[in-house]
Amino acid sequence: MNSTTPLGDGTRAVRAGLPEPVPYEPPLPGPVFAAHFHLPGEPTGPYTYGRDSNPTWTRLERAIGELEAPGEQVETVCFASGMAAISAVVFSQLRAGDTVVLPVDGYQALPLIAERLRAFGVEVRTAPTGGDAQLSVLDGARLLWIESPSNPGLDVCDIRRLADAAHTAGALVAVDNTLATPLGQRPLALGADFSVASDTKGTTGHGDLLLGHVTCRDAARAAEVRDWRKVAGAIPGPMESWLAHRSLATVQLRIDRQCANALALARALGDRSEVSGLRHPGLPTDPSHSLASRQMRRYGSVVSFVLPDRAHAERFLETLRLVDDATSFGGVRSSAERRGRWGGDAVPEGFVRFSAGVEDPEDLVADVLRALDEAAAG
Repeated sequence: MNSTTPLGDGTRAVRAGLPEPVPYEPPLPGPVFAAHFHLPGEPTGPYTYGRDSNPTWTRLERAIGELEAPGEQVETVCFASGMAAISAVVFSQLRAGDTVVLPVDGYQALPLIAERLRAFGVEVRTAPTGGDAQLSVLDGARLLWIESPSNPGLDVCDIRRLADAAHTAGALVAVDNTLATPLGQRPLALGADFSVASDTKGTTGHGDLLLGHVTCRDAARAAEVRDWRKVAGAIPGPMESWLAHRSLATVQLRIDRQCANALALARALGDRSEVSGLRHPGLPTDPSHSLASRQMRRYGSVVSFVLPDRAHAERFLETLRLVDDATSFGGVRSSAERRGRWGGDAVPEGFVRFSAGVEDPEDLVADVLRALDEAAAG
């Protein structure tokens, strides 16, 4: 392979963010546990205090940046959670009197952000993800927040179209890329100013840590996000950062299997009479398939569907043997939940969000079909 040959996702993932080899040292150095560093003279070095920077963060941030925008100069800032990453973009970029446009069908915690923004004097407008409806409320906005595919409804919007319109109107654009991951979609290449994700989900994929990140091309914007992290103190722990970096090595293997399992499951669910509202961008029959095929590289691990009522959905979830009843997604173990139990999402009582893991597809599909049969029998 010559130096001009682009690396595949798997090759890039296993080497992303690694330092230059040092004889007799590990390829990925262990986590650096330090609240302070030796600091002679003026504080001009890269590592001064544990709330500002850490070598373990640096390696992880470089690794994620390589996945977000291969071969490009970008900056990534990691956080203690996805919500910390979201908050850093929103609160570092908006001031009293500004306007932000949020998806009305996005992540369940966005209304909490909206409530806080209104208290700070920011106007909040909302519109659905589907049909590029956010365009209708964009005039005069400072920031457009996009979530595509949306969670949990799996609607898709034209990110480039919205980003171009937002920039023409003088607005910045942030894309929550949690569901797609950098392997499924690259928001910066589609015109976004900020690519944001909860790495708790598919990026790290093992359901054992909380983490988030923000990636952008503009160094000044990255500095603003980083300053917010410093002020808020929403820093990732070194152990979590090291575990996340280690997990990135298998991200292509995991995501490919999860996406394949999700599509196999969606196809099987399409034959069930008790299932309605089936959504997965990879299905040719899905309303978002055509657009998703143009802007996504992989369709994601999540399938959503509706069972007849709450009791039916709960019987289904209780009967599953290979699937965890859990609220997160993107993990190696399949999980599912009845989203209505939380409130906040405008979904029917029987709405199920299903996250495909890396099990053998035949086993996973068989378990779901068996559980559906038993749930239907009452």
